Amino acid sequence: MSKTITLTATDGTKVEFIDEVIGSGAMKDVYFSPDKSYVVGFFRQPQDANSKDRLTNITGTYRERIFNQVGGEYWKNLFCWPTKMVEWNGKIGIVCPTYHKHFFFSSGNFKGKEKEGKWFASAKLRNRFLPASEKGNWLTHYHMCIQIARAVKRLHAAGLAHSDLSYKNVLVDPVSGKASIIDIDGLVVPGKYPPDVVGTPDFIAPEVLETRSLKIGDPNKKLPSIQTDRHALAVLIYMYLLYRHPLRGGKVNDLDAAKDEELSMGAKALFIEHPTDKSNRPKIDQLAKSELPQGDVTKLPYSICGPYLKELFNRAFIDGLHNPAMRPTADEWEQALIKTTDLMQPCQNPNCESKWFVFDNSTKPRCPFCGQEYHGQLPVLNLYYSPKKGVFKPENYRLMVYDKQTLYKWHVNRFITPNEKTSDEDKKPVGDFHFFNGKWILINRRLDSLYDKDLDKKIEIGQYVELTEDKKILLSTEDGGRLIIVQLVNN
Repeated sequence: MSKTITLTATDGTKVEFIDEVIGSGAMKDVYFSPDKSYVVGFFRQPQDANSKDRLTNITGTYRERIFNQVGGEYWKNLFCWPTKMVEWNGKIGIVCPTYHKHFFFSSGNFKGKEKEGKWFASAKLRNRFLPASEKGNWLTHYHMCIQIARAVKRLHAAGLAHSDLSYKNVLVDPVSGKASIIDIDGLVVPGKYPPDVVGTPDFIAPEVLETRSLKIGDPNKKLPSIQTDRHALAVLIYMYLLYRHPLRGGKVNDLDAAKDEELSMGAKALFIEHPTDKSNRPKIDQLAKSELPQGDVTKLPYSICGPYLKELFNRAFIDGLHNPAMRPTADEWEQALIKTTDLMQPCQNPNCESKWFVFDNSTKPRCPFCGQEYHGQLPVLNLYYSPKKGVFKPENYRLMVYDKQTLYKWHVNRFITPNEKTSDEDKKPVGDFHFFNGKWILINRRLDSLYDKDLDKKIEIGQYVELTEDKKILLSTEDGGRLIIVQLVNN
């Protein structure tokens, strides 16, 4: 029977683990605590003074700045952050909380295994190996991406770079829409802690690959940083939503496989959906059956992700692919993803695997995944903001309506944003939409100043207002309160 080892961590607290390796990664061997509430990972190679100092700060100062403050509890679900550092038999180790149970497969061939992101980012792997019960739907994939973007935003706000963002270092659960960033022990602090690795293939920024042969210290050599994290984040979001890689197309840049890889991901990287240079489009006859239809960019182009994300993908993979300063920030991705979820419609085909699609502003909306056309009346709410009293301007923000959909304070007031700072009070629904007796209605649940502006009538709590063509509804008279104008699509 394996024995229990008891150590004293560098912070003076007791750490216990069972002397039996439960898993080994590229750098560490991992052991369970007796109650399995945490694991201890020991580096196989000796850590130099700089590495020890980095780990001390990651488990100490940096952790305290993120977690030990108002709202810090929120981040515990978005990171698997090392909590302590220990030493045993001359090896340095770190203590991390155990992954939540929803990050393990509960069915299928991989039951009990970790939900490493690659299974959900590749059409081939999804289509060949995953049961429907583990795939989630398109809306939960957006929720996953929001959490990833939000976590990366928090790292960057603290001046930290992950350095190896990839589907290996992000756990996801498409069923619940949850995500968590792992392998935090390699964090980069520019000017203080250089990266231990250059990244994972598929996610390494082109400028890092392009200058990989240069010696450390060469001013032209590019290393992992916040800007390279932004490239990796864009790749992750593209893959989790479209199940293909944005740069792996049909173009061959060199007959030598290794050289071709380096050029295709580095100096000659080209977006597979570039609007004018189509030389890297995937060659459909070279794709496996399991890669279709997702691998066909003509059938499922990136524009199906909606206008906000299309713009950011253009900036990430066209403008910013070889110009890091042009890449969207994690905050921009978070905001665009949130606004896109408000454009979502449930597919009317009960057998559609994706279940949801983004409204494409057409008079005949259809699900791009299964081809099902939307039948019936579809309300589109155009949001307006007030720069000064009595004046309203369009906000380039829409809210799609479906039966039993919920209205929240962040829809009502432009100064409230759904993020880690949202109060419990602001998370409560304030209204809901229903298709009732052949009419679309909005029921007021908690709004003190909801007005039908066409009738100049206040809609009291518990009352409803009907959604008709060009109907003007003031959601709130408070500062930041929005006006909506209803547009009806009939099909």
